[in-house]
Amino acid sequence: MRLGTGIAGGNTVKLLDCCNSVYTAAYPIIIMKHLKIFTLALFAVSLSACSIFKKSDAAGTQTSQITDRKWKLVELYGNPVPDQVNGKMPFLQLHTTENRYSGSGGCNGIGGNFSLEGNGRIRFSAGMSTKMACPDMEVENQLTKVLSMADNYSLSGEDLSLNKAKMSPLARFKAVK
Repeated sequence: MRLGTGIAGGNTVKLLDCCNSVYTAAYPIIIMKHLKIFTLALFAVSLSACSIFKKSDAAGTQTSQITDRKWKLVELYGNPVPDQVNGKMPFLQLHTTENRYSGSGGCNGIGGNFSLEGNGRIRFSAGMSTKMACPDMEVENQLTKVLSMADNYSLSGEDLSLNKAKMSPLARFKAVK
């Protein structure tokens, strides 16, 4: 094709027609390419949404594994706790009914409300406590403090840990069978 210098010459118009036809032919290819990318992105989002629900089910399973079970206190702040304190086993129990907890540090009964949130988050609110005076109140006082500080839990088999942020566990419990 010969290029002309004038606009009135037919060559310039043919050159534009040629370019427009090339552009027009490429336009559907570009749209198809973007449509494929959009479809793949939509598919990836759909798959990730499924995995979100799967994680929720795992969290629900873990929640059901820690509630309505009796947990024997075995360690506070990294120190072992005796099987009996003042003749009683120190324990914690999380009741799904009304999200209440009950327990003992080996002297008085303690109880209150708790809430479980996603990702192993837990919160305890102070509630009732009997007020007996016992010879050894150290475990009970520490357990009460742990319940007010704990903000998350971890479960490994039959072992439950109450934690504060990413620090070492505040308290460890073993499931009572």
